[in-house]
This record gives sequence, C-alpha cells and structure tokens, in this order.
Amino acid sequence: TLDYHNINLNEEYIRIHGKGNKERLLPMGEVAIDYLDTYEKKARPFLLKSGQTDHYFLSNRGSGMSRQNFFYIIKAYAVKAGIDKPLSPHTLRHAFATHLVQQGADLRSVQLMLGHSDISTTQIYTHIQNVQLKSQHAKHHPRG
Repeated sequence: TLDYHNINLNEEYIRIHGKGNKERLLPMGEVAIDYLDTYEKKARPFLLKSGQTDHYFLSNRGSGMSRQNFFYIIKAYAVKAGIDKPLSPHTLRHAFATHLVQQGADLRSVQLMLGHSDISTTQIYTHIQNVQLKSQHAKHHPRG
C-alpha cells in the first residue's frame, strides 16, 4: 500500500517501496498533482471515517484500498470508457513505460522509474518501439 507520507505534492514525487523494500522516487506531472491535491482536500477527509490511517488511498469504509479495490475501479472505468480489452494496474504500468520510451525517454531513466534491477527487463519496451518504427517506415517510405 501507499502511505500518506510517501506522496509529496510540493516536491512533485511519490516515494515507492518496491520488491526487496528497495526505495525509488517517481516524479509526478501537473495533472496527477492536481488530481491528488483535489483528492486530499475533498475525498480523503470524507473517506477517513474514524481516527487516522497512514494509507493514502482509502476505501469507502475508511480503510486502506487493497489491490483488488484498485483492480475493480480500473475495470469499472474501462467499461465506462468502452474499453473491452483486459485492463489491470499492470497494464497501466506497461502503458506508462511504453509511452516514456515512445516519447524518447532514455532507458536508464525508465528503468529507475519502474524499479527494474536489470536493464534487460526494461529493454522489452524498446521492442515495442522497434515494431512502431517498422510500421512507420512501411507507411511513409516510398520503398517501405
């Protein structure tokens, strides 16, 4: 779970504790900061039923959200958006990494953000970029 003290909206990062309790900092963009700021000011106080909790995201019962809660919410939004393919938190993580690579982020930075200990794990995302390059070449080059 993500604890309240692990999110720093002023410094624009989330402190993540990954496998083996390895710590990494994940930067946040302006849109995420705006949504989280709204959540902290409006939704979280409403959800905080009794006392205090270190959990950042709370269920409607006031306890920390579980992996299953997140999975359920993601699936519900996918249905609302008309997405009929399987969608999970891992799918969003994969999309995050793919978008970074497609937009030119260096592989080492992507590795650090994902918390991969081995760069070869991150290199999977370069294959996706290579497939995209082949497609673009075939589409736009006269001899493609």
